[in-house]
Amino acid sequence: MAVNRTAPHVQAAPDWQRRLCVVADGLIVSGDLDPRRPKAINQVAGWLAAGVTDVIDVRGEWSDEELVAEFAPSIRYRHLPTHDNGGAQSDAWFAAGVTAARAAQGAGNSRVLVHCHMGINRAPSMALRIMLDRGWDVVEALDAIRAARPIAAIAYAADAVAHHHRTLGSTTALADRDHRRVRVWHRDNDIDVSTVIRLIRKAEAAA
Repeated sequence: MAVNRTAPHVQAAPDWQRRLCVVADGLIVSGDLDPRRPKAINQVAGWLAAGVTDVIDVRGEWSDEELVAEFAPSIRYRHLPTHDNGGAQSDAWFAAGVTAARAAQGAGNSRVLVHCHMGINRAPSMALRIMLDRGWDVVEALDAIRAARPIAAIAYAADAVAHHHRTLGSTTALADRDHRRVRVWHRDNDIDVSTVIRLIRKAEAAA
């Protein structure tokens, strides 16, 4: 069933931007910290209250590592920068995210927050890759991410799936099957990303 492109969550996109969305056990997706320092400090306190132990920041445009180190030194911060220009995401980027998530999980009782700027494409796509590494079925993972975070478009899902199957050494037939499933999922679960982004930017400009 296709998602209604004008569903209420689209109009509420600014409210979703920095909301902590639990997409799997111990795995959270969100947008970044508010650029206003007092609000950012309050957000970091919220991260701690939510039990966040590790942050994987995938923005190429900024890092809040120093602020987090100052106000939440217990949080392990990993900056894995990348673009959001619609081009392919690299295997090296996904591999680094999987390695970071495994290290966090190995430390025990971890809650990993993956975030980009808006939490629409990069962070959800990295979360998908981490979920695949944990044994999730690709469509079940996509459904879980979208259910938890309705503004997640997950534009780099195909890249995540490709890296997953290359890592496993999967047969071409198996990889192709999952690529088809991703295409069908995107077709049947389309959201109005342009409006989501426009509303978030409008809210940021007005802040």
